[in-house]
Order: sequence, then structure tokens, then C-alpha cells
Amino acid sequence: MTAGLQGSLLDDLDDVGLRPLSSMRRTPLSDGAWIDTRPGWLKGAGTLFDRLSREVPWQAERRRMYDRVVDVPRLLSFYGEGEELPHPVLEEAREALSAYYADELGEPFRTAGLCYYRSGRDSVAWHGDRIGRGSTEDTMVAIVSVGAPRDLLLRPRGGGGTLRHALGLGDLIVMGGSCQRTWEHAVPKTAKPVGPRISIQFRPRGVR
Repeated sequence: MTAGLQGSLLDDLDDVGLRPLSSMRRTPLSDGAWIDTRPGWLKGAGTLFDRLSREVPWQAERRRMYDRVVDVPRLLSFYGEGEELPHPVLEEAREALSAYYADELGEPFRTAGLCYYRSGRDSVAWHGDRIGRGSTEDTMVAIVSVGAPRDLLLRPRGGGGTLRHALGLGDLIVMGGSCQRTWEHAVPKTAKPVGPRISIQFRPRGVR
């Protein structure tokens, strides 16, 4: 077992399930953006990581960047509206989050995108999840992380101070308000010895 996963050894003894959302903590950002965090929301996160890493149909994708096609530096899997998720606890998580944010969300979380960061060489560049190109409509994204912690960075779009959250071991972060329009987030590469991590991103319909 890699050093990055040692922190989940005790968690592996638990059944996979969800803890209460009542201890969610909200941090206001600028321009109407906010984030909610709930460390350790999902118990048995190590067990879930092991199952997802083995059973999800992971895909290695290539994308055009400027004048060349490059490998996407992580493995991906997407579950659209109505598709069964790869573990019952993820269905429970999506329902619990949809109920908790019913007033702010306006519609349930409908899709789930999974990213597998195999090592510190895997990453995702600065971006915001938008409903459509040029859209001014706000949306919400909820991310549950299992496996070894990796830093999720947030910064105001156009420049400003960077916030850092180490996410893994069943942690939850929800980005809401204008966060996807006025802020950007990223998981940078790192030369530090980190273990693998899987993130599950719940989104409303149409958000990419």
C-alpha cells in the first residue's frame, strides 16, 4: 500500500456509508461565490476507493490543445442522467445532496463524472464548470473524494489569491453561488510522493 493511502486504514474497517451533513461549513468567497466543506462525509472511503478503482470502466482520453492532440492527465468515467452509479452509496450521496441543496439548486444533481488521479503526475488545469459556452447562469458542483488527499486549488477568475483544500478520505466540497463563473479550480501536478485519488463530481443536467 502506498504512503498516500495509509491515512485511510482505520476508515477501511467501517461499512461504506454517509455521515450527517449537519456539520457542513460554508465559506463565502467574492462576487457571490461560496464553498461548503464537510471533511470525512463518506465513511469507508478506502473500501469505496478500492472498488471504484477496480470496477469503473475507466477511459484514457486525448484532447486537442492548440495545434496538437495530448493525453488527458487522468482517467475518466461519466454517468449520465438515469444511468446507475457504480456503488449504491453514490446514489445515496446524490439524493442526500439534492435534498440538502433543494432551495439553492433549483433541480436535483443528475450526472456524475469520475476522475482517477493515479499519481502526482495526473492533474486538471484551471477551469470552471459551465452550463454552456457564454452562459451567465450560476450552477453548483459537489465533489466527493476517496483515496489519498490531493490539493484542490481555487482562485478568482482574472487573478487573485489562491485557496487550497486537501481533499481525500471521504471529504466533500460543494462549490455554489457564482463560483463556476467568477472563480476557477484546479488539481495541480505534484512531485511529492502521493497516492491515488478518485473524485466524484455531481452536477445538474447540462453542466460540463
